Amino acid sequence: MISNIKILDGGMGRELARMGAPFRQPEWSALALIQAPEFVRKAHDAFIAAGSDVITTNSYAVVPFHVGENVFAEQGAALIALSGKLAREAADAAKTPVKVAGSLPPVLGSYRPDLFEPVAAKTLLTVLVENLKDTVDYWLAETQSSVAEVEAVREVLTDVLGDDRRPLWFSFTLQDQLTGDGHALLRSGESIEQAVDAAQRLSASAILFNCSRPEVMAAAVRAARAANTSFDIGVYANAFEPADNKRGANEGLSKMRQDTDPAGYLQFAEDWVAQGATMVGGCCGIGPAHIAALKNAFSQ
Repeated sequence: MISNIKILDGGMGRELARMGAPFRQPEWSALALIQAPEFVRKAHDAFIAAGSDVITTNSYAVVPFHVGENVFAEQGAALIALSGKLAREAADAAKTPVKVAGSLPPVLGSYRPDLFEPVAAKTLLTVLVENLKDTVDYWLAETQSSVAEVEAVREVLTDVLGDDRRPLWFSFTLQDQLTGDGHALLRSGESIEQAVDAAQRLSASAILFNCSRPEVMAAAVRAARAANTSFDIGVYANAFEPADNKRGANEGLSKMRQDTDPAGYLQFAEDWVAQGATMVGGCCGIGPAHIAALKNAFSQ
């Protein structure tokens, strides 16, 4: 048994859908926050009961890309604050110590480094940081496709909070296929070494890889560990069918593959840990049963 592995939570959107919460495109996981926030609390509770040491605020989809410009202008700040409150309450009610990570998403579109624009991104990120700052233990910039995206996150955190001592985690999403010589790349085409360099330069305390195929994660972990022997390294993959990993956000509901049941997903996670990962969890399609299997395998 491998111990001292931090267990993250799973994918909020699919868990809300499974529970019967309001759920549709383009709002995704934000719809439950708007219409039935009690489901969001129940989802947090389910992941905690399964063994998560860290849960993530349901703020990923509270951006104009998902909820629309008008809803964001009128309700965005309150919805983001509510996502932090619900996660904080769930963590504080847990019987074991649970931390809260504040989700800072790719605010202009997932998997689309070509849509990134620094000024617009920083404006939206500022709203997220301002309304999560009172409830989170970590900052998690997740599903980041490029170094430019995390540079914007670091700048906003510094501008809004100054010398904030909470750990900052950068989590990158990867291309679906390894290169011919077996290397993983960010969706921008940048290397894992460039991502690690950015994390070091921007004072992040951990580098993670998420919302990508399980098969490409081990190579990313191996490269990140070779580039930095002291970083915490995390993985939380998705369970999309391979063809649907190419699907952009808001382009329909992706199908889930059949070989990422809890036992199958655990096999992938064991490889990530063997390569040097210190944190594991799940993204889209990975539910409490998967997290329970990880907790059982990597219990502290």
